[in-house]
Amino acid sequence: MSVDNQEFKNALKMWASGVAVVTANSDQGEQGMTVTSFTSVSMDPPQVLVCVNGEAETGAIISSGDSFAVNVLSAAQEQVSNEFAGGSSMEERFKNVAWKKGSLGLPVFNDALVSMECTLVQKIKAGSHWIIIGEIQNTKVNEADPVLYFNSGYRRVAAD
Repeated sequence: MSVDNQEFKNALKMWASGVAVVTANSDQGEQGMTVTSFTSVSMDPPQVLVCVNGEAETGAIISSGDSFAVNVLSAAQEQVSNEFAGGSSMEERFKNVAWKKGSLGLPVFNDALVSMECTLVQKIKAGSHWIIIGEIQNTKVNEADPVLYFNSGYRRVAAD
């Protein structure tokens, strides 16, 4: 017998992770959502994966598209994470963050710790989510500290 949803959430909130916003384009304009399920997959070819809720507007766009961008947030971007986690329109989300179109035409955040434009190479349905694997086509790196998410709150990397 598997654990219930609350027990599952209580266990996973103890995993510290970085925070990213995944972005894509649609016929309705730019799309974006906050994710904490993001990791590298392969060095050769350079691939990453994100997990997106297939029921979410952006999740559906990403899983049916051919490209997406991952914007890893810096410690100064907690509000960006909150905006893209929901509760505001896509128009408001993109109005409140500095961004531009990357070389693939995808929304990349000017002040993200890292932005990666990817072409979708594989998607796997897993429960309520899609596991999206993308091959990195372009990167942009800024020097900054990351924002972390742990125990239902934002954290920062401690100074040495």
